[in-house]
Amino acid sequence: MEHRIRIVGLGPGPVEQLTLAAWESLTHAEVVVLRTERHPCVAEILARRPSSAYTQSCDDLYTQHAAFADVYAAIVARVMALAQTHAEVVYAVPGHPCVGEMTTPALQQRAAAAGIAVEIVAGLSFIEPSFAAVGIDPMDGGQVIDAMLVAQQHHPMVDVNLPLLLAQVYARWLASDVKLTLLNAYPDDHAVTVVQAAGARQQQLTTLPLAELDHGEHFDHLTSVYVPPLPPHSSFTALQELVAHLRAPEGCPWDREQTLESLRGDLLDECAELLEAIDAEADGGAHNDADQSAAICEEAGDVLLSVVMMTQIATEEGRFQMGDVIRGVVTKLIRRHPHVFGDVTVDGVDHVLANWEAIKAQEKAEQGAPRGPLDGVAPALPALEKARKLQSKATKAGLLDRAALAQTNPALVALLGATPDEARVGEVLWQLVALAHAHDVSAEDALRGYAVRFRQGLV
Repeated sequence: MEHRIRIVGLGPGPVEQLTLAAWESLTHAEVVVLRTERHPCVAEILARRPSSAYTQSCDDLYTQHAAFADVYAAIVARVMALAQTHAEVVYAVPGHPCVGEMTTPALQQRAAAAGIAVEIVAGLSFIEPSFAAVGIDPMDGGQVIDAMLVAQQHHPMVDVNLPLLLAQVYARWLASDVKLTLLNAYPDDHAVTVVQAAGARQQQLTTLPLAELDHGEHFDHLTSVYVPPLPPHSSFTALQELVAHLRAPEGCPWDREQTLESLRGDLLDECAELLEAIDAEADGGAHNDADQSAAICEEAGDVLLSVVMMTQIATEEGRFQMGDVIRGVVTKLIRRHPHVFGDVTVDGVDHVLANWEAIKAQEKAEQGAPRGPLDGVAPALPALEKARKLQSKATKAGLLDRAALAQTNPALVALLGATPDEARVGEVLWQLVALAHAHDVSAEDALRGYAVRFRQGLV
């Protein structure tokens, strides 16, 4: 005897939203298993089923198990047990069987292993009526994500320039966790809409600021949250599109002429301007906090633009794409933080840094690159920062006594004083730059050259 499981979608609301195939299956099947009776059309379906037919709900399993994974496993086991003793079992789920329904793939896998056929009877999902309720056509670019996935993130992995629908926001605590994640990408006064019972007669919409999303008790198994997009040009992908456009044949002649080499100086300049904006904030140079933040924001954008432009050039040359850049750095960060993403225990920042250096050394060894104690200092660093890093690495490797070096020029030590502060050190460096200039020497080039000779063992 051939055995079959028919997974039927109940749709999002009233019985008139059922497909004809679903209605026929539910009212004529000998065995029907309901994932839950908490659905607007279940009562009418039960009223139309023959009195001799067998109907069972799985609501009892939700009270027997604490974790959803265990509930779903128990539901699948119940359906499978009935399918092995009956020719056909109809298993009814809210919405569409293949949209946000975790029991469907699990049941398909178990049934395939047991040689039991599975048929999907489509139903209207919550997606269409939810987007319709807020007046959005998802074909214009919509995102649908389970709220539980967003709640587990620290930053929402979405495109903020596209409409976002968060599904199954069934409890206030979940709404609170979702809110905290969204606030890392959206302003606290961003208006969001709580959509309840989309497509049903009791449909209700509540619009409120994101910061107040969890203020209230309007959450149940039929609740979704709609998050409108941010203003145009707010997403990383918008920047990528703009840069690609500038580099396109119909784009800007200047941008099209740029190469990785030609942009080196721009990147250094933009980094320096960002540091200057940060320094201005520390010195209180801006008029107010808003001005300071705006200046840093603008300069950070310029640095990001340089990186995106360079990556677009590499993409056009077939070398790598932005996905490769991001995947590489994310993978590296995970690998270098075993105390966060693994089972390594650390006892402080020094231990973290020691692990970081050890992992870097291992990476270099696996790449087959010889590694010296002074490796890892970027050649293009400003001379002062390059000297600081080289001295730090040389001291750790036992190649330099930085404390003794600091005392080798008594006149300079006296000039700085016993406890020099940042202002005094800056003043002396300022004078040294002027002295070098008086003798037609670039202080930057002089220090950089000395650092190179030190690294080569010539000093």
